[in-house]
Amino acid sequence: MKIQVKLFTVNKRFPLTISRGTTAQSTNIWVKISHDGIEGWGEASPFGVGTHGQSTEVITNNLQQLVPILDKYSPLQRQEIEEIFTLQQVPSSVRAALDMAMYDWLGKRVGLPLWQIWGLNRDVIVPTSVTIGINSPEGARERARKWLEFMDVRLLKVKLGNPDGIDADQKMLLAVQQEAPGLDLFVDANGGWNLEDAVYMCNWLANLGIKYVEQPLPRGEETSLLGLKEKSPLPIFVDESCFTSTDIPHLAKYVDGINIKLMKSGGLSEVMRMVHTARAYGLQVMFGCYSDSTLANTAAAQLAPLADYLDLDSHLNLSDDPFKGALLQEGRILPNNLPGLGVEYSAFAT
Repeated sequence: MKIQVKLFTVNKRFPLTISRGTTAQSTNIWVKISHDGIEGWGEASPFGVGTHGQSTEVITNNLQQLVPILDKYSPLQRQEIEEIFTLQQVPSSVRAALDMAMYDWLGKRVGLPLWQIWGLNRDVIVPTSVTIGINSPEGARERARKWLEFMDVRLLKVKLGNPDGIDADQKMLLAVQQEAPGLDLFVDANGGWNLEDAVYMCNWLANLGIKYVEQPLPRGEETSLLGLKEKSPLPIFVDESCFTSTDIPHLAKYVDGINIKLMKSGGLSEVMRMVHTARAYGLQVMFGCYSDSTLANTAAAQLAPLADYLDLDSHLNLSDDPFKGALLQEGRILPNNLPGLGVEYSAFAT
């Protein structure tokens, strides 16, 4: 199979600030594989979690190294290709791009969308949350208004873990709640709290009707999550602490759910493994994203019927997304009926 690699830069309508910094722009990688006259597409986007950073340069260099190695293989030789990924220690975002491209190729080969190949039911897909980044109370209210004007919002994800402390977190959260009364909210601290603050905030947030808290403690402090879980009236989800299915057995007694992302996990194949592993341990599942375009989020949407919560909103905040794919209906991201991923090129589709 032939592999083509193309960089594309996307800009956020509204820069996103979390506990670790602010993102306004991302240079992602569009991967195209060709075999037997059929072309499959995938996307890799850079991300960083502590020392686990995958930059655009790292992703591109790894893809270029794989081009001659994978040349003799077919997209149907998945087991052999996965062995190469393991042997070459291929970064997860590179695996994700190639994995989704091979699935896109397969769907186009048989003329069916992936959700249908897997026998999934689009009717059970839940609404996606949309994100309010760390901001002043006034700025957070304005961002909530913009989301409400843009789409039929059913669920808001509020980023906390403000470097200025939990007092700033509380003021911002109350401002969002006042601007969007009646909407379900959940909170993502991106590891921005210590244990003492996390215990206090989980109890404070529970009194406000918040649904759950994501990644309250930094990656590397997972053992402290047990103490938090025992004192928190809210369910605890982890994101930065959970990359692949092998992480789940160690986390199961500490948390109530996991956030699965294509770039962290290494593709749709690993997402499925993570879902089934999480279910075996009685955990809930959400799907999230980084600065992904419609291409990657449409890929994630193919498995959306398996998730309890969805946070696939990154493409909705792009001013120059070059793709169109999954449909936005009643606050839900729904995969379409086109074969494979169902993604088309449409420069500045948004």
